[in-house]
Amino acid sequence: MRLRHVENAHEIIKDNEKAIFRPERFKGKWDEIFGNKNPLHVEFGSGRGSFIMGMAEKYPNINYLAFERNSKVVIRALKKLPEECPENFYFAHSDIKLIDEIFNDNDLDRIYLNFSDPWPKKRHSKRRLTYRGFLKDYERILKSSGDLHFKTDNDGLFNFSIEELKEQGWNITLVTRDLHNSQYNEDNVMTEYEKKFSKQGKKINKLIAIPPVE
Repeated sequence: MRLRHVENAHEIIKDNEKAIFRPERFKGKWDEIFGNKNPLHVEFGSGRGSFIMGMAEKYPNINYLAFERNSKVVIRALKKLPEECPENFYFAHSDIKLIDEIFNDNDLDRIYLNFSDPWPKKRHSKRRLTYRGFLKDYERILKSSGDLHFKTDNDGLFNFSIEELKEQGWNITLVTRDLHNSQYNEDNVMTEYEKKFSKQGKKINKLIAIPPVE
């Protein structure tokens, strides 16, 4: 199925029990959606959600949201979900630009950014998901004990992200430029892009950072 030929995309998402359409409706109600008060982890720019669903299977006592703005990508992902899908996992169809309308302060325990668009041209730097404007949003919605996990194959984006985080007062607690050959790979769950790039021989960068302390 070609993405451009998906019809009635919003209606399909709206009617799927594992998808949340217009998640801003549930601001302050995420405990009700999952039926518990377990930690909440979110991936922004999840694509087809293979990573976040893998995490949900591995850690059933954590709640997971896979945020993806492209409705057609979400539909393809929903069509490929297994019959026995983890109960602690949902797709959320939305744009990260609406983050203030979706989450209250201190809502999240962890944010994942995996293989985000590098936007390589300097004039597009504000679109990078590790740009300081986004970091301010993450700082607000993360708990003081929360953290940000970032993976990319793009060295330029990785270097940019490290500098942005430092300048904004984040504490970077882990950095590796070759994740799969490091001590940190043991519990790693790979994304679709990660599998693809690894087969091509590319090294995977990863960092973990915690928000600034007021």
